[in-house]
Amino acid sequence: MEYSKEFKQALSEFSSVEKDRLIFRLLKKDKLLSKKLYFELIDPETTDQKREKMEENIREKAMLAAKYIGNSKYYLTIIRGISAEITEHLKVTTDKFGEVYLNLFLVNEILENNESFAHQRFDNVYKLYIYLINKIVRALLLIKKIDEDYWMEFDEILEKIDGKVHENRYLEKLFINNGIDFNWLRSENIPENFDLIIKDIKNKGFLR
Repeated sequence: MEYSKEFKQALSEFSSVEKDRLIFRLLKKDKLLSKKLYFELIDPETTDQKREKMEENIREKAMLAAKYIGNSKYYLTIIRGISAEITEHLKVTTDKFGEVYLNLFLVNEILENNESFAHQRFDNVYKLYIYLINKIVRALLLIKKIDEDYWMEFDEILEKIDGKVHENRYLEKLFINNGIDFNWLRSENIPENFDLIIKDIKNKGFLR
């Protein structure tokens, strides 16, 4: 929604008391905006500290979720919930580094805590595997937009993910069948036209 000059002028003419009342009314209705303003104005925690807390949160919840892997639909619901918490962290802090790192961290923790994947029927975990692959692809797309100084940290976790994928023959095969090159799991090897490559893969009906 675009605001006219007249509307902006009318708002600017509000008294300080009226503006305060309006702000608090809006904040009560928008909890995310409230958290964002709190973080930007007075929160003593830095973005790095909040990211570290999110890491611990992801680690704990992924570990607890592992016992529900037998119920793949419920398990994926839990994982999506953790992902939603990451999204909220990103909206509050605008943590560009965390947008990549935390999502890769979640993927790694899921694979770390689920040795039982190998004992699951493929059709039971297919949606979860596609979800994980898409998360990795999304992270790779974002890495190309981030300063190369951070690539080493991304590569450390991508290397762990790469190793775990190769330990799971179904997941490994799904990577290959959906046109994902394992060489891309290294920042410097992500193609310049990666976005177009992924778009073409999806247009062919893959990654779904």
